[in-house]
Amino acid sequence: MSDKIAAGPALIERAGIDIIPESDRGAKPRDLFWPWFAANVSVFGMSYGSFVLGFGVSLWQATLVSVIGIVVSFFLCGLIAIAGKRGSAPTMVLSRAAFGVQGQKLPGIVSWLTSIGWETSLAITAVLATGTILRTLGWVNGDDDTAVKIIATIAVAVLIVGASVLGYHTIMKLQSVLTWLTGAMTVLFLIFTFDAIDWTTAFSRPDGTFAQTVGALVMVMTGFGLGWINIAADWSRYQKRTASDAQIVAWNTIGGSVAPVILVFFGLLLAASDDDLAAAVGGDPIGALATLLPPWLLFPFLVVAILTLVSGAVLGIYSSGLTLLSLGIRIPRPAAAAVDGVILTTGTIFVVFFATSFIGPFQSFLITLGVPMASWAGILIADILRRRTDYDEAALFDSRGRYGAVDALSIGTMLVATAIGWGFVMNQIPGTPWNDWQGYFLDLLGWRDDWGYANLGVLFALVLSFLVTWFGRAGTIRRQEQV
Repeated sequence: MSDKIAAGPALIERAGIDIIPESDRGAKPRDLFWPWFAANVSVFGMSYGSFVLGFGVSLWQATLVSVIGIVVSFFLCGLIAIAGKRGSAPTMVLSRAAFGVQGQKLPGIVSWLTSIGWETSLAITAVLATGTILRTLGWVNGDDDTAVKIIATIAVAVLIVGASVLGYHTIMKLQSVLTWLTGAMTVLFLIFTFDAIDWTTAFSRPDGTFAQTVGALVMVMTGFGLGWINIAADWSRYQKRTASDAQIVAWNTIGGSVAPVILVFFGLLLAASDDDLAAAVGGDPIGALATLLPPWLLFPFLVVAILTLVSGAVLGIYSSGLTLLSLGIRIPRPAAAAVDGVILTTGTIFVVFFATSFIGPFQSFLITLGVPMASWAGILIADILRRRTDYDEAALFDSRGRYGAVDALSIGTMLVATAIGWGFVMNQIPGTPWNDWQGYFLDLLGWRDDWGYANLGVLFALVLSFLVTWFGRAGTIRRQEQV
């Protein structure tokens, strides 16, 4: 087993996937509010108004699925966060109790890819927004902003990687500061763009079908809570063992949900008022929204918008580094964050300078990896809710311990649920032919025209995996806790 490493508030956090000693676990449940709120108060959340309406639903349907999808998905994150308190280790290490010490590498790889994708998408959004806003200000001539994009890419990468290398304590302080800064700028944005809402036009949108509504719901859940669910316990591992499970779930849910609910609703009003704005958001989410602001507010908005995106990306790259270590890569935690930083920068450069669309590949990515991640989440949530005692810390690092090397039922459940789930999602994104293989069960059942856009496979994978684990592993979990 890894030694317990004191992880006090030094400049650089030394703890990697190690168990956090009891003496260093001074966090309170309410402390969870700060990282989740700061990472999700970004104006980027307003862009989801355009994404949701893209499913062809009305304003009231879009509002309903947004509220439900955001709150429920972050509630699921809160359930995963309980494991952090019980085991004082990163999410993907704690997941070994359900999958086995070696079997955990399967969901670990998926989790790492998901985190890398999320943090890269946030970095890309920050870079694109920089070019658009500087053009609007007249500081860049025409569309030739290559130099600006290069500088923005470097600056964003340095900010994200720098904070991630410093680690947990620096990130928590950073998030608490960013919460007030970004909150204030968000309020200003709401005030100065309120007149852009055309209430008559917004509320005149016709209702969509039930399938379209479900599709919008799945997209919201995947884009918010389910997009963070694989790192939820990383931020609760510094909680005291005596902390209330209910409070951990509540603060996680409140911190993650309160800002997105407001921002997405406002984004819905803006997008429903102007079809041209809604279309522009697909290519450059932050930059398109910034064009609604008066010129004097654009530069401060740019700075804060970049910081909010960096805030979210920092959580992702910090946790992706921990996931990399959980896969058996033997390097220090700061080095793991740096490795992921190189990948983030490379991905950002590719999309910013060579790709023709941002939102298309992003949505396709979300749904494809969202299916196996939903399956993993269903398995781990059922495992957590079935357990009544804290984790055996030593066994989490020993293939001969009570959790074993590989849990065949969990691995099999994830593989089967993912295969079923991919059969019920459809790649509707132009320019992404590499994903057209999905949806095979939709064709078999003749559902493609009616349910193809609903992406039922994400829900199927989540619920099926939860039920199989809840009933199928009850005896195994009971025996593990009696050893």
